[in-house]
Amino acid sequence: MNIQYKAHPWHGISPGDNTPDIITAFIEIVPSDTVKYEIDKETGYLKIDRPQKFSNTVPTLYGFIPQTYCADRVAEYAAIKSGKTVIKGDGDPLDICVLSERNVTHGDILLQAIPIGGFRLLDGGEADDKIIAVMKGDEFYRQWNDVSDCPESYINRLKHYFLTYKHLPSEKNSCEITNVYGREEAHEVIRRAMEDYQCHFIAE
Repeated sequence: MNIQYKAHPWHGISPGDNTPDIITAFIEIVPSDTVKYEIDKETGYLKIDRPQKFSNTVPTLYGFIPQTYCADRVAEYAAIKSGKTVIKGDGDPLDICVLSERNVTHGDILLQAIPIGGFRLLDGGEADDKIIAVMKGDEFYRQWNDVSDCPESYINRLKHYFLTYKHLPSEKNSCEITNVYGREEAHEVIRRAMEDYQCHFIAE
């Protein structure tokens, strides 16, 4: 019997032949989700991480770039660009927010995305970059080639979500966004995350 198995979304799927210009993204959660799903690193299935604590929901499609890892090279770049002390990468695949005019009703899907920028988030001193991308072929957002094309209010909405979604108002926030960066810098972050993945998972 020929038994086929589902590819692991992190390890078994290529980020794409045209990376970092066009990348494959695995989407974990969508704006309508009231719980936060994330990949189970061992099995590759989606699991419930936690209910969303507050009324705010993720503003975009959200997931990660396969075969990336935030470790030494990503942390080094974050320290150089932010001027902050960065202890290490957060040890997860590189996160991505994908803008789309169309409603996508559920996660656990793959899509093609075009990175246009990102922001550098430090969480407890660990590098946790968020790449910002547009869905390939999207009728509206494809006109945005760089994060500088986005209205400031849109970027502020993204920043607000990631600065607040983990913490109660009474808690001290350990997250800090040090930079919003454009397309070329996003490409460098992606390249470094791919190199970190190769170093930690392929070279071993």
